[in-house]
Amino acid sequence: MDVQINWLAVLLAALATFVVGGLWYSLLFAKPWQKAAGVSDEQLKSGTARVFVGSFLLAAVMAVFLAAFIGRGGFAFGTFAGLAAGLGWVATALGVNYLFERRSLTLFAINGSYNVVVFTVMGAIIGAMQG
Repeated sequence: MDVQINWLAVLLAALATFVVGGLWYSLLFAKPWQKAAGVSDEQLKSGTARVFVGSFLLAAVMAVFLAAFIGRGGFAFGTFAGLAAGLGWVATALGVNYLFERRSLTLFAINGSYNVVVFTVMGAIIGAMQG
């Protein structure tokens, strides 16, 4: 199997998680997410560097594997593959965890839909640049 990865696409896809996440968890759903997750303002102020560095590294890993899966499928396939990964794998896996953890439907809706959107965006970027 010959897997070729566009590393610029991977970098941009990983950075896109911060753009979407910045909008999602501040502008759109900050207070509902904070309440549903049980995260205080004080908790959000500590460990910020670790959170952002760790999040970027994990986003890069997600983007690498998504890029390998998309291959040279192009924009349309990349967008669909991202949507399928976000909805069919990530959000549903979170749903199973949240059911056992007895977490709220609100938290699942916020986090699950974030992953659907972010994987779709990553897939579109990677598909457009690798296609």
